[in-house]
Amino acid sequence: MKKILANDGIDKTGKELLEKAGFEVYTEKIPQEKLIDVINEKEYAVLIVRSATQVRKDLIDACPVLKIIARGGVGMDNIDVEYAKQKGITVINTPAASSHSVAELVFAHLFSLVRFLHSSNREMPINGNTAFNQLKKQYSAGKELKGKTLGIIGFGRIGQEVAKMAIGLQMNVITYDPYVSSAELEIELPPFNKKIAFNIKTDTFEHVLKNSDFITLHVPGGNIISKKEINSMKDGVILINAARGGVINEKDLLEALNSGKIAGAGLDVFENEPNVNPELLKHPKVSLTPHTGASTVEAQERIAIELAEKIIQAFSKLQIHS
Repeated sequence: MKKILANDGIDKTGKELLEKAGFEVYTEKIPQEKLIDVINEKEYAVLIVRSATQVRKDLIDACPVLKIIARGGVGMDNIDVEYAKQKGITVINTPAASSHSVAELVFAHLFSLVRFLHSSNREMPINGNTAFNQLKKQYSAGKELKGKTLGIIGFGRIGQEVAKMAIGLQMNVITYDPYVSSAELEIELPPFNKKIAFNIKTDTFEHVLKNSDFITLHVPGGNIISKKEINSMKDGVILINAARGGVINEKDLLEALNSGKIAGAGLDVFENEPNVNPELLKHPKVSLTPHTGASTVEAQERIAIELAEKIIQAFSKLQIHS
């Protein structure tokens, strides 16, 4: 049966591609507790998820009809990937489709923090008419990104996109990745119909921590930044996390924000989503988004197209070998 359940949705472009290939695509959201029964009852061969739906061992064991699990996005921490593969299930994700969108959000947070947009956008609606001059003075000590050093921890696809944008802004870039020694990058210049190619070599973790004005994290998980790492950073550093909740220890982050060691933090992900620490939500030095790094119209379309192409290819291989 060529039936697909896109439990966390799919862009219409990808849905249309799958339907043209002969798949029946259903986008009704099934609650987690009913998912096993519905998959078996409807005989869904493919389950498409994003971050909301959990695909754990119990579901994998209970759903022998399932042939493909597809994750719209990069991280697959909501899927027991290796266990699924052991059970003969093909697991797919879309690592390239959302890189640019996440990288742009990194700079949205950076610009917001260095020019106090996150704070002035809160204050102006309340006090803009009565305290305009005071607010002007309060927010007049902004900084430029040009000439500053951006440290990138994790130099995969997203980290490399961030590096290209930083170089376009005339920033210095230093990077760390235990699995990448160097990367060949290319910046497109559409107005001039040109491309510029260059190589960036990664450095040590310690070097990035000590020498960066701003640090952005692009790693799959783990507790990477806590008190020890924060203490080795420059005073007044700004941190950005659009990777995974828990990569930065939130307790240590709050302590450093309150002491002034960290000047600001841009956070798209959190330790206990969706139950975010209220101290972070209310903190005047934090720029916030609700896990929307890959959530642009363009990225969702690219994700859906990549998913559709990979599902069609994978299903074709399954039929050949069945």
